[in-house]
Amino acid sequence: MALPAEVAATGLPVFFAHPHFSWECGGNDKLNRIVRKFLPKCVDVPSDLRYLAADINDRPYKIHDWRKPGEVFTELLDANSSIA
Repeated sequence: MALPAEVAATGLPVFFAHPHFSWECGGNDKLNRIVRKFLPKCVDVPSDLRYLAADINDRPYKIHDWRKPGEVFTELLDANSSIA
């Protein structure tokens, strides 16, 4: 697959997962399991998913040393505001 010029110019390695192969991206596969806990495949997706997003964002993750994503985000914002 050809990369857009802006992406190719960065020189960063890029990985494209195949469609419907969520196991190629481990984090994606785990998130799909969490979503399916609330929304089985036979259920229509409700228009308001705030409760699902709140549950996902309120879970501690190993990748963040068992901190919640909101805590990590706040720390990054605080660190960047002290630099500027």
